[in-house]
Amino acid sequence: MRAWWLSAGLALCCLAQSATAGTLLVVGDSISAGFGLDTRQGWVSLLQQRLEAQGNDAKVVNASISGDTSAGGQARLPALLAAHKPELVIIELGGNDGLRGQPPAQLKQNLASMIERSQASGAKVVLLGMRLPPNYGLRYTTAFAQVFEELGADKKVPLVPFFLEGVGGVPELMQADGIHPALAAQERLLENAWPVIKPLL
Repeated sequence: MRAWWLSAGLALCCLAQSATAGTLLVVGDSISAGFGLDTRQGWVSLLQQRLEAQGNDAKVVNASISGDTSAGGQARLPALLAAHKPELVIIELGGNDGLRGQPPAQLKQNLASMIERSQASGAKVVLLGMRLPPNYGLRYTTAFAQVFEELGADKKVPLVPFFLEGVGGVPELMQADGIHPALAAQERLLENAWPVIKPLL
């Protein structure tokens, strides 16, 4: 009898552990790919480390590619969803669209498609927004920023309006190119994203 109880207890324990396990899929560009850094130093790796430190056995899959656009992410997403079956999809795209001067309406359409496809697969979604430097002109930078704000509201997804808040434009936190966050910025990026990620875990 005692052996039965021990076996049952072990089975319940395993079930509880598997219930908390899940996959977080990050689909982003160079900001999340850790451009210029050892990939183990980027904010996505720090996210995995934080989860482990908190006893959360979720797996973080970083599917970010330097230079990727929202169109590229949209094209890659179906295969990623099928392969990893994530419970949470973190979308960090749009910066390259803006730097290339692509239409905000197209960016919005691509991101909306990614959100809808992720939700249809049963995953929750977090959107990490971007801002553009003022030299792109007030009209364009405003329309660009509104894409993320409108999607957050329309699709009812948690949003970080500006993922590089407190990092962009701060020389000591940016690499020499002035575009990519330095090693010293990675913890700040995680802190920017954590408040919207944590409630969904």
